[in-house]
Amino acid sequence: MGGRLFIVSGPSGAGKSSLCDALLQCCANLKLSTSCTTRPPRPGEKGGREYHFLSRDAFLAQCDRGAFLEWAEVHGNLYGTRQQDVEAMMAAGSDVLLEIDWQGARQVAEKIPSAVRIFILPPSLDALRQRLMARGQDDDAVINRRVAAARAEMAHAGEAHYQVVNDDFDATLTQLRKIFSSGPVQQKG
Repeated sequence: MGGRLFIVSGPSGAGKSSLCDALLQCCANLKLSTSCTTRPPRPGEKGGREYHFLSRDAFLAQCDRGAFLEWAEVHGNLYGTRQQDVEAMMAAGSDVLLEIDWQGARQVAEKIPSAVRIFILPPSLDALRQRLMARGQDDDAVINRRVAAARAEMAHAGEAHYQVVNDDFDATLTQLRKIFSSGPVQQKG
């Protein structure tokens, strides 16, 4: 039997990356799909681990061949998920995790309707603002833009099969583990 595909989306600061990391640690059959990007590697990143690093021309050639389940341009760099990579892992019996934005989730769901879509929400926009400030990485203007973007992204939470509020990390992780261990979901029409 083939594996299942899980898509986790949510705004920056909702905790989706930390939750996905924890899921990968506790769910032995769950594998993370490695995305492709045209951005250069950051210090310590290795091709094939964090990303498959491609030239813009190579990425666009794969787009032309229809190789991507989803792709988008973000801040001048291209990012995408190769369909063959996901299908190979699923065919080998692994469950596959995609951590992508709501637009990518929509693209994947059109091509693989059986994908289980999960949207991670912060408890509130104020809590999200506090989390972003606590990171200490961005100035007020960037935080304001991220909160505004989060508000817009959260309007798409209803497209997912599950909307999970990350108010308490351990409780949220337990809730996600239940979702990942459950059977197929009723498909949205």
